[in-house]
Amino acid sequence: MYLLAFVGACVLVAMAPGVSTAIILRQTLRAGRGSGMAATLGNETGILLWGLAAAFGLSALLVASQLAYDVMRVVGAVVLVVMGAQALWQARKGAPATEVEGQVVPGLRGPYLAGLGTCLANPKAAVFAMSFLPQFVAPGQNVPVTLATLAVVWVLVDLAWYGLLIWTVAKAKAVLGRPAVRRRLEQISGVVLIGLGVRLAVESR
Repeated sequence: MYLLAFVGACVLVAMAPGVSTAIILRQTLRAGRGSGMAATLGNETGILLWGLAAAFGLSALLVASQLAYDVMRVVGAVVLVVMGAQALWQARKGAPATEVEGQVVPGLRGPYLAGLGTCLANPKAAVFAMSFLPQFVAPGQNVPVTLATLAVVWVLVDLAWYGLLIWTVAKAKAVLGRPAVRRRLEQISGVVLIGLGVRLAVESR
């Protein structure tokens, strides 16, 4: 029962639009499915690390330290604003196509690091892991082992959702890949990322 409830909650969390969705969609639109999946894997690596940190109590240090939280919040905000500014710049100069005959040109390290960096630089992800995962630990279970297992399940649900999202966007590539449409989408993603960065910078816990 606890596991089913947890999976359902993970699906709802994954479907809620946020920083991860914006990063993954932007990478998919810019460079295809491979880039989108690389960003997804980076994001999920970060989710897994935060989940494991929650399992072993490391996230509690961040939650307890206002200074550490604020530093991460500012760093995360800067990362998002920079990525948003890059998107606006790409839209202005015209983003070149990076797919050749349906195959993504090598260079997936950047999207992976973008997904990983934005997740790890987001202190709210740590706080969320600390408050979200423990709710689904049944009485009498080994807490660290159960939390680590739940973190893995969380990642698997995310991968399934984002994989479906990437597949859907890739299928609409004929329309979304047009230069004018791609330019406008870059503009929108840039504004969204900058907005998320500003919100993260000014928000308190």
